[in-house]
Amino acid sequence: MVVLNSPTMKPFSLSILGLCAAALAGCVLEAPDFTGKSCETAVDCPEPYTCVAARPGAGRTCEVLNGPGTSGPNTGPVPTWCKDIQPILAANCVSACHGATTSGSGRTDFRLDRYEMEGDVAGAKLMAPRIHARTVTFRTMPPQGLGLPEPTEAERALIDRWASGGAPLCDTPSLDGG
Repeated sequence: MVVLNSPTMKPFSLSILGLCAAALAGCVLEAPDFTGKSCETAVDCPEPYTCVAARPGAGRTCEVLNGPGTSGPNTGPVPTWCKDIQPILAANCVSACHGATTSGSGRTDFRLDRYEMEGDVAGAKLMAPRIHARTVTFRTMPPQGLGLPEPTEAERALIDRWASGGAPLCDTPSLDGG
C-alpha cells in the first residue's frame, strides 16, 4: 500500500495534481525549441541538441541530428523537394503560417513555399534541420488548433530521409543520359 502522505510521495502527488489541473484548464505544456539558437560548446545545448556549424553565416547553433523520434533506417532513395517534400509542406505548413501569409505564426524570417533563400528570408533548404526537428523529432508542427492536417507517418518518414539526405531540390538527370 502506497501512502501519499509520506515526505517522498508529496512532491510526486502534487506534481501529478498540477498536471491534471493544467490539463483540465486546457493548458498546453510545451517544451522550448532550441533549434537554431547560438552556442559555443556542446554544454550550451540541451539533449537531444548538438552544437554544430550547420547554417551558413550563423556560426555555431543548436541542432537536432537524428535525435529521438526519427523514423527507422533511412532506406530507399532520398526524397526531393520538388517531388516529395513541397506537397507535404504546402498541405501542412504553408497555407496559414509559413508562406505568403504568416498570420498563424508571425514569422517572416523564413518561408516554406520556397526552396532557396530570397533576400534575407530563408527557404526550406536552410530550414531543413528545423523542419526535421519540429515534424519528426518533436512532432510540434503543425500546431493543434489551426485546422491544418498533421503529416502522416509516411510523410514524416519522407521528411526524415530528405533532411538527413542533404535536402535535395529535384531529381537531376545523370550526365551519361541514364
